[in-house]
Amino acid sequence: MDQLRETLKVHHLRTTTCREDVLSTFINRKNALSHGDLEGELGENYDRVTIYRTLKTFLEKGIIHKVLDDEGLRYALCSHSCSEEKHQHDHIHFKCSACGETNCLENLHIPAVQLPEGYHPEHFNLLIQGVCPKCN
Repeated sequence: MDQLRETLKVHHLRTTTCREDVLSTFINRKNALSHGDLEGELGENYDRVTIYRTLKTFLEKGIIHKVLDDEGLRYALCSHSCSEEKHQHDHIHFKCSACGETNCLENLHIPAVQLPEGYHPEHFNLLIQGVCPKCN
């Protein structure tokens, strides 16, 4: 519980039970989660709008980042180097075709891509699909 409150404090957020519960879910699950995943786990206590607003706030503050996979938008915890001013999440995401989990592979960075003249990248998203070690 102290880690949750400290994370919120570092990101200049007031502690609420919803914020603690959403953050705790990300920490405990360790994989990327969709709004629907969170709603399934926390929906008895919070409505979908409250969960959405919490995700939006966490995105803005650098606590989580967006992960696009073949099922749509998911969210994952940011590394400790993310902040409100700058997200550092140019890493690979892996989606397991057996269990369906999407995970950040923090130690694998997206290879440099030479774009044609005039193109200026703002965000990178690389998704690899296959079988994870748990399912292998």
